Amino acid sequence: MKISKNMEKALNDQIALEANASNTYLAMASWCEVTGYDGGASFFYAQSDEERTHMLKVVHYLNDLGIPATIPAIKAPSGNYKSLETTLKTSLKNEQVVTAAIHKMVEIAQKDKDHSTYAFLEWFVNEQVQEETKFETLLQKFELIGRDKLAINEIDKILAAEATAPADAPA
Repeated sequence: MKISKNMEKALNDQIALEANASNTYLAMASWCEVTGYDGGASFFYAQSDEERTHMLKVVHYLNDLGIPATIPAIKAPSGNYKSLETTLKTSLKNEQVVTAAIHKMVEIAQKDKDHSTYAFLEWFVNEQVQEETKFETLLQKFELIGRDKLAINEIDKILAAEATAPADAPA
């Protein structure tokens, strides 16, 4: 099966996006761990692993088509976060960027009548709905519980539980 050069570029760009997301979550996990947010650290380490898994899905898809995946250089993420809430807000924005890129690839697949890649991308479309909902729900906790030290400790516990929840469980 052949895919268009446009789709090949978009898929390789997605590899870079997923790799950068993985590194960003790794930086957030490290910040949380040093700051004393054990739940946040566990949560973001798990997110980092998940993004790497997403990257590998795209790498394998291209390789299965006989197209060597382009493994990108990764820019260093910021390691300076102001609060647990800021890490979650940044995460939601990052997920929205990933969602937009996936939707763009779906449009390319539709335009190219590339049914195989379209079917491959469906999983990512559904995954992004779950990811955005997860971060929106977590951010709501600051409105519901508050932002004082006890509330943030409670939210950190929620993040710990989220890190150990099965991947397909609702956020």
